Amino acid sequence: MFRLAHFSDIHLGPLPDVTYRELLSKRITGFINWHRHRRLSLDHGLIDKISDDILAAKPDHIALTGDLVNLALEKEIETARLWLESLGEPHDISVVPGNHDAYVPRALYKVCQAWDAYMTGDKAGAAGRDRFPYLRVRGPVAIIGVSSARATAPFLASGYFTEKQQRRTARILDETGERGLFRIVLIHHPPVRGATGPHKRLLGISRFQKLVREHGAELVLHGHTHLPTVHRITGPQDTAVPVVGVAAAGQAHGGAKPPAHYNLFEIAGEAGSWRLHLTRRGAIGGDGDVTELSSQWLISPDRTTA
Repeated sequence: MFRLAHFSDIHLGPLPDVTYRELLSKRITGFINWHRHRRLSLDHGLIDKISDDILAAKPDHIALTGDLVNLALEKEIETARLWLESLGEPHDISVVPGNHDAYVPRALYKVCQAWDAYMTGDKAGAAGRDRFPYLRVRGPVAIIGVSSARATAPFLASGYFTEKQQRRTARILDETGERGLFRIVLIHHPPVRGATGPHKRLLGISRFQKLVREHGAELVLHGHTHLPTVHRITGPQDTAVPVVGVAAAGQAHGGAKPPAHYNLFEIAGEAGSWRLHLTRRGAIGGDGDVTELSSQWLISPDRTTA
């Protein structure tokens, strides 16, 4: 059995000091939003508790689907690098960027440099944003990291799945499918219609769903919505591929969104007879203790989707 932990939307805080020069961009709106809303809805002590519980579960791998930072300031990017190093070795943690990690032009390039070891495939490839998709094989599992992150105008948080990534990802899905691997695609924005508002949506949903329909996948993981969701998109031969979201890892109690949790997946079987179980573990009560919140089969032992 292979165990995979998935969490997202860390939004590490507090914000470092910001210069006026750094605020002469979209960052001014994010800076205001942080002080009015986000800093009040996040509890960074919960991030530590979630991280500790993940490590105590001893997963075979950890997937992190973006938004480690808030305004993509250089000090934030460096802090996130140090935080990743405290979490574990790059071999054991796979990261894809979110819209906050690409908040302004050139931010994604800096993120890719700073977090390079956590976003590089088994075979060294291109640098910067051209590194996506990347492939990591761990046991019976193929982890495929794609990027929907891009800099956007103020008041927008949309993502984009490009034709170039579609072509490259198709080749990886075909290759890993032929090897009989359990294929997991990591992306920040949900590739499902109606999962979030128009200003936050993924541009290229049809492209992504066509990719899965024609080339297959066993599981898609995303962040961005800060919600614990399970959707499904159609795979080959009308199979139903689970698309799973997760609450923000630092979300405090009492907010509009569910409090912090993470997903723990158990994967067993082999190609044609996979079994996939999801347990959500998260914070309850005022003390923020982490415990099991729910449990369900996504692909059950009788090979049906739950």
